[in-house]
Amino acid sequence: MANEIPDLIALERTGTGKGAARQARRDGMVPGIVFGGDKDPLPINLPYNELVKKLKAGRFKATLFNMKVDGHDDVRVICREVQRDVVKDLPTHVDFIRLRRTTKIALFIPVEFVGEENAPGIKRGGVLTVIRPEIELVVTAGEIPEKVTVDVSALKIGDVLTISDVTLPEGTKPTIDRDFVICNVSAPTGLAAADDEDEDEEPDADEVPSTEQTDE
Repeated sequence: MANEIPDLIALERTGTGKGAARQARRDGMVPGIVFGGDKDPLPINLPYNELVKKLKAGRFKATLFNMKVDGHDDVRVICREVQRDVVKDLPTHVDFIRLRRTTKIALFIPVEFVGEENAPGIKRGGVLTVIRPEIELVVTAGEIPEKVTVDVSALKIGDVLTISDVTLPEGTKPTIDRDFVICNVSAPTGLAAADDEDEDEEPDADEVPSTEQTDE
């Protein structure tokens, strides 16, 4: 299970409406709202610099956060929408949804590759090419896996491993229906070049079947 859900620290925003939102921005904050979960909506302010840092890190709308607001219980939230300035493309407002432990959500889960030291293809000098270092899965908010473990110990040169070959954590499923590729083992450059040369070589004379006909 996931050991750490990142914290998202916010302040309760006093006052509502455009005036309070403008004041928040002048104070270096980004206004937002937390709703859902059978509770009243909670107006919040987020520190601008911290929010921009998290947005630049990517996956913001697919990350589960533990929101901490003074005077309120911690709550798990996921971003529903980030409103941006149409000219500067900077965040101006953020909407969050509260999640119950039983809520199903789509999150990117990191992949851990094991068994490389035993893979026949890698022992021969092949290269493990990772196509998906993360897999987007539908998971339960209260039981988010820390990682997906992928065993590559049986891969030979040229082998491809797809999502159907992977044992996923219990209670999860991919968001993509098709059988997509996770990784493969490609031939080392030298071996690939040698194979190409072999294919280009002319066959030996005694291996060429004769097409001449003899006179009877």
